[in-house]
Amino acid sequence: MKTILSYPHWKKDHESTLENLSEKNIFILYSGGKDSSVTMDLIARAGKEFGFDFQAHVGAYPVHRYTDQEKSRIESYWNKRDVNIIWHDMGETDEFIDTLDNPCLGCQELRKKLMKQILADTIEDWNSLVLIVGYSLWDLVSYAAEHLLGSTLAIDNPDNHIEKQKRFLEISQRFYPLLKMSEGFTIYRPLLKYNNNDINNLLAKESIPTLMIPCKYKDFRPKRILEKYYERMCLFFDYDRLFGFAKTSLNIPDISSYTSIGKEEYLGDVF
Repeated sequence: MKTILSYPHWKKDHESTLENLSEKNIFILYSGGKDSSVTMDLIARAGKEFGFDFQAHVGAYPVHRYTDQEKSRIESYWNKRDVNIIWHDMGETDEFIDTLDNPCLGCQELRKKLMKQILADTIEDWNSLVLIVGYSLWDLVSYAAEHLLGSTLAIDNPDNHIEKQKRFLEISQRFYPLLKMSEGFTIYRPLLKYNNNDINNLLAKESIPTLMIPCKYKDFRPKRILEKYYERMCLFFDYDRLFGFAKTSLNIPDISSYTSIGKEEYLGDVF
């Protein structure tokens, strides 16, 4: 059965979480892409209804995507909806990742470093912090395929064992929509139950702007390549079925395996 993404439908599924956000310090990790833009649309509407504010932070990198014109166009839309976007300069040009075997990994490391610095500089009460991230159902499907192909079906390479374990921990914790960490902060992923077409349909219906300049490094990300196949095969996925598969076939650990991780390790190596 196909999912339907609309604010009333989404709100019904997330009401218990939304009701607890009014006293929280909420950060949306916004990129200007489709998933984070739909996430911000839903959270902005919920904020007005449930009485909470949030901050939208952007690591404006790779630089070629975030021209002044693009930032101005997107900012103009969100300002009209009383949403203020905080653009962060990463302090590097695209040349920094141009020579890497996988530029996306370098980009991710820069983003992690920036996020940790922002949190260290601004968060006094970790119990109030909520980090909102726009992962979607198609991201989870791609992670499952990545694990099957790379770790289960491929010929084992002992030299990569530690990296494979680290990557599995990183991707497996993203299957949970809500993580309430032992040190007080919360990770919230509002789009995990929605397919790509649901997200695109809401973008079009609400005329929500996204970055128009494609990332020249996007083909280094396996999930972007896999998404093309899902589209061509007209595939749709169900979160409950996927999660059940991940628990039984991929051996995704119980949620407590992630919530007990200390914030330094989680934000530095896992998140």
